[in-house]
Amino acid sequence: MLFDWLHVALYLVVLLLCVRPLGAFMAKVLEGEKTFLSPALGWIERFAYRVGGVKSDEEMDWKKYAVNVVAFSAVSSIVVYALQRLQHLLPLNPAGLGAVSPDSALNTASSFATNTNWQGYGGESTMSYLTQMLTLTVQNFVSAAVGIAVVAALIRGLRAREASSIGNFWVDVTRSTLYILVPLSILFSLVFVAQGVPQTFNGYEKVTTLQGAEETIALGPVASQIAIKQLGTNGGGFFNVNSAHPFENPTPLTNFLSCLAILLVPAALCHTFGVMVGQKKQGYAVLAAMLLLFVACLAPTVMAEQSGNPAFATHNLTTNANWEGKEARFGIGDSALWAVATTAASNGSVNSMHDSYTPVGGLFPMVMMQLGEVVFGGVGSGLYGMLVFAIVAVFIAGLMVGRTPEYLGKKIEAFEMKMASLVILIPCATVLVCTAISLVWPSADKPGVSEGVKAMANPGPHGFSELLYAYSSMGNNNGSAFAGFSANVPFHNILGAVAMWVSRYWLMVPVLAIAGSLARKRTVPTGPGTLPTHTPLFVVLLCSVVVIVGALTFIPALGLGPIVEHLQLTK
Repeated sequence: MLFDWLHVALYLVVLLLCVRPLGAFMAKVLEGEKTFLSPALGWIERFAYRVGGVKSDEEMDWKKYAVNVVAFSAVSSIVVYALQRLQHLLPLNPAGLGAVSPDSALNTASSFATNTNWQGYGGESTMSYLTQMLTLTVQNFVSAAVGIAVVAALIRGLRAREASSIGNFWVDVTRSTLYILVPLSILFSLVFVAQGVPQTFNGYEKVTTLQGAEETIALGPVASQIAIKQLGTNGGGFFNVNSAHPFENPTPLTNFLSCLAILLVPAALCHTFGVMVGQKKQGYAVLAAMLLLFVACLAPTVMAEQSGNPAFATHNLTTNANWEGKEARFGIGDSALWAVATTAASNGSVNSMHDSYTPVGGLFPMVMMQLGEVVFGGVGSGLYGMLVFAIVAVFIAGLMVGRTPEYLGKKIEAFEMKMASLVILIPCATVLVCTAISLVWPSADKPGVSEGVKAMANPGPHGFSELLYAYSSMGNNNGSAFAGFSANVPFHNILGAVAMWVSRYWLMVPVLAIAGSLARKRTVPTGPGTLPTHTPLFVVLLCSVVVIVGALTFIPALGLGPIVEHLQLTK
């Protein structure tokens, strides 16, 4: 038990030590400055612009930026869909896997283009090597780069003075991929290969077990996908059991580094924000709010899993600890840490089965998604989500003192609040509406049973938790699953694809609209009535706004799932 807490503390210390150097480096990249990688990679950047016909010095207003974001992602989805449907005709398919079904291909195309990486399929039994590399791994890079590009545009809008432009989308995506994501992925991939993660084009191996049975061992170019799936907060596993698989996550070192990679870039982007706006304290305030909420959810998750099922409670927490669904080589502490980290970020990878957690242990990872995944969140998307909450927080503070709210010298007015409301409320509505639809939509082959109920592996509150978790995951671009929920059917594949698209781009477009609106405004000098947004008081106010929005939205639904399930165990 003590070791679990020491390991959690070590993890947080290492994460925070990485924030400043990586954040400063990313600020240089997004500002277009030369870095130590420029001599080696600069020619690739310039070549990419020439091939793509991109004028790197051409700025875009928010509308043009948004059109390029959506168009790029739409084309990406079409390519991913097509390659899945044609994979049986393409090379690098040693297992002879057939074409992916239309509904599953649609869901996967939407999933990977939106940085969700929800997987309703088993990777080793569904996707060829070519599909894994050319579609899924590539999307892990570019979908993450899109998130970084959007938050860079918002930061430019906050610091600009009466400007009409917020940057160049193609330059932001290219530089984010080339200078940030690719080098980090190469570094992590080399460590993973050294630790035993496969990276091969050889076919699947057939081996004979000690019992004399023949078994097929799936292989493939695993390490390269695992590195970017974590660093880009994607989370899509090469294998069906994701990071619980010994080929994806073979050692304690790979487990620590993978979990670190999940929050590494989102945390460092907070410092990037502070550097780019010229006020590092602003970045540290946002980071402090994220860290406070993260620890507030991590601590009860670890304690709940260490305490185990309350129906069998004893005074010896070691023997009563909940080991179901966890890898013994990682233990309870590392499993709970990963569960909270992966749902805090829009990552979705797992090294244990969340469906086997105690009701309280499963509650907090679900809550982390339902808060909008702004506690670190996805690469780029977590920070712009938290900045939107900061705008709402200063608006509320302005109402309390009776003056026009300001954030970083920009007046927050009606348009910004309308767009901020969309960013905050659309994911909430997506989760609840899709959950409700699946509970009432009649099943075609089971009269009297809804599609949602049909997909549940467990009755009662736990089954509802499985359903709520699934759409909380898709509706917040996370991608993890509670398991026990049969989502790979046409109904859930199609509804989930819609949910993932809505919760990605109906948020990005309003965020870019806020960036464009703020960029056109003059900076207001700080006065005696200005609310400081870098103090502990503001950090608490920001955390309170995030929690209140989440609580008001999801407490009734959670009361039908994990809360009532816990009460049933303790009665």
